[in-house]
Amino acid sequence: MSSTHLRLLSFLSLSLLVLAHEHHDQLSEEQAHAPVDTILWIHMALQAAVWGVLFPIGMVLGITRSRWHVPLQATGFALTFGGYILGHSHKGRQFPSSVHGSYASILFIPIIAQLLHIHENHCHGVVGKIYPILGWTQMIFGVLTFRGYCRGGALGQCLAHYIMGSGFIAYAIIMAIMFLVGEAWVRRSGRSPEWWDSWVIMLWVSVNTFTEHHGGEWSVKDMQHTIMGVLGWAGGILGIFLSRNNQRNVVPSLIVILTGWGMSEHAQALAISTKIHALFGNTLMLAGLTRIIEICFFVPRFSPEVADDDGRSEHTLADGVAPQQSGSSTKAAASRVFRHLTPFLLVSAGLLFMSATDEELRYVHENGMDHVTYALIMFRWSSCVRFISVSFLLYTFVVFLIHLYTSTGRNAVQNTPTDVNIEMSPTQSKWYARVPNDADGVPSHVIGEDDDEELVRR
Repeated sequence: MSSTHLRLLSFLSLSLLVLAHEHHDQLSEEQAHAPVDTILWIHMALQAAVWGVLFPIGMVLGITRSRWHVPLQATGFALTFGGYILGHSHKGRQFPSSVHGSYASILFIPIIAQLLHIHENHCHGVVGKIYPILGWTQMIFGVLTFRGYCRGGALGQCLAHYIMGSGFIAYAIIMAIMFLVGEAWVRRSGRSPEWWDSWVIMLWVSVNTFTEHHGGEWSVKDMQHTIMGVLGWAGGILGIFLSRNNQRNVVPSLIVILTGWGMSEHAQALAISTKIHALFGNTLMLAGLTRIIEICFFVPRFSPEVADDDGRSEHTLADGVAPQQSGSSTKAAASRVFRHLTPFLLVSAGLLFMSATDEELRYVHENGMDHVTYALIMFRWSSCVRFISVSFLLYTFVVFLIHLYTSTGRNAVQNTPTDVNIEMSPTQSKWYARVPNDADGVPSHVIGEDDDEELVRR
């Protein structure tokens, strides 16, 4: 891309910031409750598709150096500019000044940075990899602005629910990456997965120790949340110690289970809120339990990487031995299926917690919706994220992106055979096959033996 084109795009981006229509702190009753016009619906659908689907796909294609990366990202940039104009051109319902509008302008900074550093792989790649986080944050801001949530005294609870819920989803995504394509990296790091889990829990959950009480008398909720923080850093220290020498342990899973148990017994003002928090806690406990089963019964020890010849690239952090050596190929196959349970349940738990604020559940209660229906389907047209149904879609998209990483660009499998001689094509393994030995019942052949025998006969 020429420097002229870059300057033109930068000028266009800066011009869009000037075109933004003004938002007001005070709205009339008619403006606040006017029908949502078609332009605003198009804006929401377009930006959700670009930042929630196109840009994450483009990020993966950029990592794999696919030739489709640039066309897809260019399309995403163009649609983003169009969506921005639509978002500031709609009529009908109006909204007060919000973080969603301010953040929309800030998003042009990484866009311009990527365009200006398109030939600098490091800077361009770093900025591109944070796009999913930026898009996820802006979509949450959009939902909250549309519903009018998280203003005034409700801000603190919103921050707790949306940050913690997003954290569980991020944890699930990292776990899925580690299970599906990150085995080699984990082996090279020389640390077991629980070593990383324990550090994250100790540094992340322990924040609750210092942020839940704001002076005055201690309430029951203050004590519960603070004790959960103490549980995080105390259990994290134990998990780090037990993970030394590349050993696996169940301490992070126990912390998840105890956190889920505490949330399941977390009494709320509304009955539906209490039931939704109980469902969140039970989902979290089930996620911890499935992780313990995965550690203890499918991959009991995380061993250093060794060569194998079973023709498969997926071992789910297994011992690095072939099925013939481990004694059971069924166990390896079961582990590849079972590994999806924990990250899926963490995604579900995260979405549940994000949808369990007082404002959301009060709206559900006033409209006569019970907790079962609220948990299983999308609630009317509120555009809010909902859990069980959305969990399947979100986790499907995560697994799809991981599959895209393994099958595109420089990671694409070459299906065209390099040797047209069918009789010489390999049949045992698409990777390699070791030389057979005497233990396999196949006599070994030493180069030169035939020549020595021929000389003896002569």
